[in-house]
Amino acid sequence: MPLMALAPQIKKLRDVVIIKNEIYEIKYSEVLESPLVVKYTVQCPNGTASRSGMDFYTIPDVHTTDDADYIHNTYDKGHMAPAADFNCTSEMLYKTFSYVNCAVQDQALNRLTWRLLEAKEREYAQTNTVDVEIKVDVNKKCLKLPTGAYVPKGFYKTIYIKETKQVFKYYMPNIKPVYSDPEKYRIK
Repeated sequence: MPLMALAPQIKKLRDVVIIKNEIYEIKYSEVLESPLVVKYTVQCPNGTASRSGMDFYTIPDVHTTDDADYIHNTYDKGHMAPAADFNCTSEMLYKTFSYVNCAVQDQALNRLTWRLLEAKEREYAQTNTVDVEIKVDVNKKCLKLPTGAYVPKGFYKTIYIKETKQVFKYYMPNIKPVYSDPEKYRIK
């Protein structure tokens, strides 16, 4: 057998992989181990499916972050398409727990201001169709964790309300927030 046949197959990491299902569409960078753009429509502003026992999982053939990227640091597995927007059924909810749908996010941001902005989406969705687009501010100049994932500088979130044609845009740096009120991060 030739020696080349014994060499391990090294997979080239892709700059962009598109993942699309009935919940979200994500442009994901295997190189950065981060979503780049996430698009979704809020589907369950009043859902009650339980997330109990759910944990993040990888998708075959897509190189993503994993548990090691979130150990011994101040980062959360930040849902981009929020679990609470898709808790109609446990099947829908489960789809939000894919690592392609999470970014390395400051835990204080994820648990406070980002969470409150997600609640605003659901509030709008009580009476309207709400489309959301998140652009993750991440590139090779960002902090790279020893495990390989890049830490985004921040997150651009645009909320589109179909019926009223309102558009709300926000930018949140990926640090402990100065303000809990998401409106303090609204941009024009």
